[in-house]
Amino acid sequence: MRMSRVLKSVRRAVPAASLLAAAGLLASPSPAPGGVARADDERPLWVFVGTYTSAQTPSEGIYKLEFNPKTGELVSKGPAAKLDNPSFLAIHPNGRFLYAVNELGAFQGTQGGGVSALSLDPASGELKLLNQEPSGGGAPCHLVVDAQGRNVLLANYSGGSVACLPIADDGSLKPISSLIQHQGSSVNPARQKAPHGHAINLDRANRFALATDLGIDQVLVYKFDGERGELTANDPPFAKTEPGAGPRHLAWHPSGAFAYVINELANTVDVFAYDAEKGTLRGLQSLSTLPADFEGTSHCAEVVAHPSGKFVYGSNRGHDSLAIFAVDQETGKLTPAGHQSTLGKTPRNFAIDPTGKFLLAANQDSDSIIVFRVDPDTGALTPVGEPVSVPKPVCVRFASKAVSGK
Repeated sequence: MRMSRVLKSVRRAVPAASLLAAAGLLASPSPAPGGVARADDERPLWVFVGTYTSAQTPSEGIYKLEFNPKTGELVSKGPAAKLDNPSFLAIHPNGRFLYAVNELGAFQGTQGGGVSALSLDPASGELKLLNQEPSGGGAPCHLVVDAQGRNVLLANYSGGSVACLPIADDGSLKPISSLIQHQGSSVNPARQKAPHGHAINLDRANRFALATDLGIDQVLVYKFDGERGELTANDPPFAKTEPGAGPRHLAWHPSGAFAYVINELANTVDVFAYDAEKGTLRGLQSLSTLPADFEGTSHCAEVVAHPSGKFVYGSNRGHDSLAIFAVDQETGKLTPAGHQSTLGKTPRNFAIDPTGKFLLAANQDSDSIIVFRVDPDTGALTPVGEPVSVPKPVCVRFASKAVSGK
């Protein structure tokens, strides 16, 4: 009997995570970024923050902070690396390398942006630049490292493309091994005249890469060959969002069975069921991220699933809040569970610490990082301590903090 038939025969009785395990697609929980342990590990962590730099802002590049998962205390340690517009960051699975996009229109004398590779000392948190490579398109705005630590995958916003760059043994980047230019447009003349790649994420099996493109209202799916650093179109090649939605970022449910796509222009979050065997998405639900009585202008930015799988959060820039959703563990569908002000302006990226106890939100236009305690039963957020100052914060990433010499 084919595995798909086996799964269908037990789907109603067994949770999604168990189904995937039965199919051999989910052997164990995926590791946290940067080799960070999960659950009850409460050792101190490094927090690295990507920012926007310009002549009008005091930001110097990537900033380093120290986080205490027992108390939620967050302490700034100042600039860690001076780079141009290192807006989005990714930590290598071994915790010893960090990668940053250089969100620029021109880089090292060529048209398009760049991507930087840095070594990361887990004991001191020190970053050292290894090398830089062109990103293959303008304004790269998102990147990830594959589960095997062999490649960096990135999305170019103004370039409307996605690219793959292999990683050398010393953590440095090799030139682009695969570059795919998106095509098309959509209904919003101000924002969707051309493709705008906004994010790229790999599934749990490291077999498929899903790229959200704001300009063409598609979540494109690519087969991923990690050994060759190659992306090729899947069949079918994409899933559609509503016209004008503007898909921006994607988050996986911890089971790997559901994907949550936040739509910047429509202020919605879409729920998709994911077939890990075929690399396909099936739309289940779409919900607003804003209160029903909100009448101002707002645009979504980030979406994150809680490590427990019980909650999903989305950021609203304008309403300046985090939308909270409860997750049905069987169906993956969402139920609105309220909003929490981020106590600042223009909440961009945010991240949940590996224990699931705290959420760190970056307020881009008030130069602050706010720590919230997560209620494990309701998902509600309560601010902890005072805001921590970081100029123009865009992206928050945790990394392990090792004892010197270990």
